[in-house]
Amino acid sequence: MSAASATLTSTIFGNQNGCNRIWLEISYPPLGNVGARHFSTRATASSSSGKERKTHKRKSKRNEVKEEDKLSPVELDGGVSTTTTTEASSVDLIKNRLDEVNPVGLGRKSRQIFDQVWRKFSGLGQISRTTRLEDDEATILMREGGPMCEFVVPGAQNTTVLVVGATSRVGRIVVRKLMLRGYTVKALVRKADKEVIDMLPTSVEIITGDVGESSTLKAAVEGCNKIIYCATARSSITGDLIRVDHLGVYNLTKAFQDYNNQRAQLRAGKSSKSKFLISKFKTQESLEGWEVRQGTYFQDVVATKYDGGMDAKFEFTEEGRRAIFSGYVFSRGGYVELSKKLSLPLGCTLDRYEGLVFSLGGNGRSYVIILEAGPLADTSQSKMYYARINTKAGFCRVRVPFSAFRQVEPEDPPLDPFLIHTLTIRFEPRRQKAGEGPLPGKQDMRSFELILEYIKALPTGQETDFILVSCTGSGIEDARREQVLKAKKAGEDSLRRSGLGYTIIRPGPLMEEPGGQRALIFDQGNRITQGISCADVADICVKALHDSTARNKSFDVCYEYVAEAGKELYELVAHLPDKANNYLTPALVVLEKNT
Repeated sequence: MSAASATLTSTIFGNQNGCNRIWLEISYPPLGNVGARHFSTRATASSSSGKERKTHKRKSKRNEVKEEDKLSPVELDGGVSTTTTTEASSVDLIKNRLDEVNPVGLGRKSRQIFDQVWRKFSGLGQISRTTRLEDDEATILMREGGPMCEFVVPGAQNTTVLVVGATSRVGRIVVRKLMLRGYTVKALVRKADKEVIDMLPTSVEIITGDVGESSTLKAAVEGCNKIIYCATARSSITGDLIRVDHLGVYNLTKAFQDYNNQRAQLRAGKSSKSKFLISKFKTQESLEGWEVRQGTYFQDVVATKYDGGMDAKFEFTEEGRRAIFSGYVFSRGGYVELSKKLSLPLGCTLDRYEGLVFSLGGNGRSYVIILEAGPLADTSQSKMYYARINTKAGFCRVRVPFSAFRQVEPEDPPLDPFLIHTLTIRFEPRRQKAGEGPLPGKQDMRSFELILEYIKALPTGQETDFILVSCTGSGIEDARREQVLKAKKAGEDSLRRSGLGYTIIRPGPLMEEPGGQRALIFDQGNRITQGISCADVADICVKALHDSTARNKSFDVCYEYVAEAGKELYELVAHLPDKANNYLTPALVVLEKNT
C-alpha cells in the first residue's frame, strides 16, 4: 500500500495516533501522467491538552467534509478534473447555502408543509375512507383558528344527524358536508359490505337496517336529533317504490316519534315533538260534549216551503267501534255542524302548538273547520276563524296549521291560538264537488258521512326535524313517472301528518357537476323544468337543518332559467360559491307553509 493510500484509509476509518492526518487534493498542470491525483500528508503536532485535541479534531472533520465536497469529479471530454470545476462546485455550494436562508425559499417550503398538513386534515370530509382522527386532533380541526373552523356551524357538535341513503348521489355529499361542519353523523344502509364501508369516512357510524322494516329502525334513530332522507327506489317496480318512498318515510317518522316519546317519559315529561290529544273517539263517553247544530246562511220565505229540510247525527257504533257524523242537507243555503267547547288541562294552551291534525275517514266531501277565539268570561267578544279541508275515500290525516285560518269578519285581528275555546266542523252542500268513489259522477252532494278517529294539536318549533329529498317528476320516463310521483306524494303526506317539523325538497333532474356555480330558483306549484347539481341539493339540505324559514315547507328548486309568460316564479336567489352565503332564508321566507 502506498503512503497516500495509507494516509487516506487512516483518515476515513478514524485511525487516531499522535498525529492527526488529513488529506488534501493537490492539482498539477496536465503534464506527464494526465488525470493522476497526488496526495500529500500533513502532520499536525498533537497538543498535550485534551481540550485542544478535541478542538483540533472538530476542525479536522469540517475540513474533511469541505475537501470531500471538492472531490466530486466532473468528467469533461477528456475526463479531466480541473480547477475550474472545483471553483464551479464551490459556487454551487454557496448558492445552495444561500437558498436555504432565502426568504422566498423558506416561504415556499412552509407552504409545501402546510399543503401536506391540509391534505391530511381535509381527508376527514372526503368520500373515500380515511384514517380516524384522535379526539385532540378533531378538536384542533374544529376550534377557532383551526383549519376547518370556517365550516363549523354553532351547535353542530351537539347535533347527531341520521342520513338515510348515505351512499346515494346526494347522500354521499350530504355526509361530507355534515362532517366538515362538525356534526355527528349516522348512516343507515341495507348492507354494510366492504364497498359501502369504503364509501364512507370511518368517523361515520354505520347502522344496518331496512326502511321497509320498522323493526330495524330503532337502533338507527337512537340518539339522533335530525334526519335527512335521501333514499329512493332503484327500480320502477311498484313494490320497491312503496317500500322505499312511501312506507320508508312513514316507518322512519314513527320510529323517530316513538324514540322522542320514550326520552320524554324518562324525563317524566312530554316530548316537545309529540302531538297534544284534543279528542279521541274510541268509546261512547268520548262523544260527550259534542253538539250537533243546523242553520242557514240566509232566509228565503218562498223557498222554505219547498226545502227538503236537513238532518244530522253524531253516534258511536259498537260494531265498528267508530264515531260517525252523518246526515243530509236539502235546504238552500243550509248547513249542519258538530261543535264542542274545548277543555284543556290546567296550564296547557294552544299557543304552544302550530296547528291541528284530524284523523278521519270520508267519502270525498269537503268541510269547514271553525275556531272561536276570545275571552271565556265574555263569549260575546269572541271572533270566528275558518279553514277548509278535503277528504277522500277511506281514512286520511289532514293537517291544518293555525296560519291557514282566516277571519270571518275582515276587520278582525289574526287568530291568536291562546284564546281558542271552541272547535266546530261544518258541512255545507253548496261548496261540494264530485269526490272520489266508484261512481263519482252520480254522487249526491247533499249527503255526507264523516268518521272521526282523533283530533290533535301539532307541536311548534323553530327548526326542522326531518328533511326529505323528493322529486318533481321532471326528467323521469313517461312510462314510470306516474308511479314514482304517486309513491313520492304518499311519502310526503306521511311526513306532514307525523307532527315532526319537516322540509320537503323537490329538485329538478339531478346533475353530476360542481355546486355553487349557478343561480337557483325556488318555487312552489310543480312548474320548474331545469336540472340542478347534486352538490347544490346537498347544500340546501345542510342549510335547512337550522333555518327557521325552512320548517314545514315544501318547495321545488332548480337552476335559473327564463320562465314563460304568466308562469313567473316566486324567488330568484344567486347561489354564490361562498360558505357564509345564507341564500336559503330570503328564498324561503316568501313561500307558503304546509304546502
